[in-house]
Amino acid sequence: MSSPLAIAAVSAVLRNLLDNGMVDASGVLGPVTVSALAPDRIDVDAADFAPRLNLFMHQALPNAAWRNRELPSRDTAGVRVANPPLALDLHYLVTAYGAADFHAEILLGYAMHLLHERPVLDRAAIRRALDPSPLDVSMLPPAFQALVASDLADQIESLRISPLPMGTDETSKLWSATQAPYRPSAAYQVSVVLIEARRPTRAALPVLSRGPVDALTQRDRGVVVQPDLLPPGPTLLAVTPPNGQGAARAGDAVGIAGVRLAGTGVRARLRHRLVAAPLELPATVSVDGREAVFTLPAGAPAQTGLPAGLWQLSLVLTPAGEAHERETNALPLLVAPDPIIVADVGLGLAAIELQRLAGPPRVAVRVFCRPQVRPEQPALLALGSVTAPAARRTQASDPLDFEFPGTLAAGPAWLRLRVDGVDSLLVDKAASPPVFDPAYRVTVPA
Repeated sequence: MSSPLAIAAVSAVLRNLLDNGMVDASGVLGPVTVSALAPDRIDVDAADFAPRLNLFMHQALPNAAWRNRELPSRDTAGVRVANPPLALDLHYLVTAYGAADFHAEILLGYAMHLLHERPVLDRAAIRRALDPSPLDVSMLPPAFQALVASDLADQIESLRISPLPMGTDETSKLWSATQAPYRPSAAYQVSVVLIEARRPTRAALPVLSRGPVDALTQRDRGVVVQPDLLPPGPTLLAVTPPNGQGAARAGDAVGIAGVRLAGTGVRARLRHRLVAAPLELPATVSVDGREAVFTLPAGAPAQTGLPAGLWQLSLVLTPAGEAHERETNALPLLVAPDPIIVADVGLGLAAIELQRLAGPPRVAVRVFCRPQVRPEQPALLALGSVTAPAARRTQASDPLDFEFPGTLAAGPAWLRLRVDGVDSLLVDKAASPPVFDPAYRVTVPA
């Protein structure tokens, strides 16, 4: 594959091809200059202006055939498993400039005929253009010297040159964007340039056996057939917080539905974007391997180690008859914040404070939360239908401070706290029909 220098290397090879092919045109027009500049950089009014052929790359588009060939590049843990190439089609504009009658047309004719006769840039031509031995490369400009390391000639795909039709509307827009007077031009596409990163990846070892190998017969177990349409390995299907809620709180028992969950050493593995190491908790599995349950930590461990928000939940177990652990697929688990309305003596958390302040009129609210809200987590408090964001904090142990407008009505109000997009459990779904939990009813002072 090529390096990021490949785009410039293609332009250099094309310019070299056109420059070498202008020998015949030089016999008719005299010396011809071949450049690779933007059209607005060419001074056609210069006193010493000579016939010129200009190559301008005006667009680089993804190649449809290659763009999804090796995706994804990372696994579910974010580890790089492949270096998919950046596949590009380069669009060029070949423009002819002449100071006398018919010079531009003659130049453009020679250029188009040359590109028609060389529809493919072979590897030998690319190497000669980028490393013109025996010429000393150090004599060339530094930018050109760097193109030798582009590895353009070594990419798996050849470079194909194809003429592109360009309508009046597209031509007009292109030349208007370059802010240069129009000159006779022809459009071409060069495909495909493959730019690949050179970073370490992970690759699986070849398969030596299909399952365990019998020590006596030295034969592998072979393919295991499941007489059903269920997934062949341990798989999670659903996560069910208690009481039909959409989220769980610290200390709750969380149910899991799945298939083939029976095994030894079963434990729930929880991952959160703000927690470096996964949290692992023991889990109990039913006899048929279709249900499991585990309990979220409570008290001080949950206060600092179980931040509210979105967690990824999977099970880790060793299935019966197997020697190695397996990890199931991951499902989302929402952990809800629990605002402290009445003081929690065990955790040393004070009760909620609501004050109506003057100058300017406002209602200030200070509240602690189980578990702690980290400074990186956005928090929003709602009193009735009025919301306010939390003030900036530097420590997770600090209380959450909110300011509501002075127009907030005095009297009873239902309180909701949203942390990282997850709301506290205001609705009691265990009741039929559901009702608001009276524990989250507060009084706004007059």
